[in-house]
Amino acid sequence: MQFDIITLFPDFFTSPLCSGLLGRALAKQIATVNLVNPRDFTTDKHHKVDDEPYGGGVGMLMKAEPIFAAVESVPVLPRREVILMTPQGQTMNQPMFQELAVGYDQLVLICGHYEGVDERVLNLVTREVSLGDFVLTCGEIPALTLLNGVIRLRPGTVGKEESLKAESFEAGLLDYPQYTRPAEFRGWKVPDVLLSGNHAEIARWRHQQQVQRTRDRRPDLLEQWQAQQQSQS
Repeated sequence: MQFDIITLFPDFFTSPLCSGLLGRALAKQIATVNLVNPRDFTTDKHHKVDDEPYGGGVGMLMKAEPIFAAVESVPVLPRREVILMTPQGQTMNQPMFQELAVGYDQLVLICGHYEGVDERVLNLVTREVSLGDFVLTCGEIPALTLLNGVIRLRPGTVGKEESLKAESFEAGLLDYPQYTRPAEFRGWKVPDVLLSGNHAEIARWRHQQQVQRTRDRRPDLLEQWQAQQQSQS
């Protein structure tokens, strides 16, 4: 899978792309990442990538020309999505990551800066994506989040792929509590059921904990899950 990241700050990605599961996935060529700086496509002597908005207003906008040139410099693969990272976009979630991980060969991620991008950039874009209902200083942070969330779902990234199926959001519920050794720490004990060796009881307990935890922490998710269960029954 090919990721082409249009960014004014390619160094932002240097350490994350070399670390942990993400670094190992790239080393195994499960995915490849190409960093493209729009500043390299400017034609003026100052390499200017921003300008004042027409009609006045606070702040600066990223110019359309360098972004278009940067995106158009990238070879086009068959199944491609061009994504603008923007607070106005669709909020990231696990189903989105799953769709992108299996449905596309190439993701082009445009990282905005300043007060945003010239509206005409949207003529390049096939999807607008947001990290959440807040504003950050740059689009690199949500781009890295999307990159991480998608690559970890690609075959070969996670050692035990079965573990992906039991995670939060995969079944519409939050994950259950998990414990490791020692069996008691500072007076806090591992639930007896997890030490019982009874796999059916453990599975039942874990599901009950998922439902309860989702009810307590994300009642909106529980409502969606219950509606889905009813529609399938």
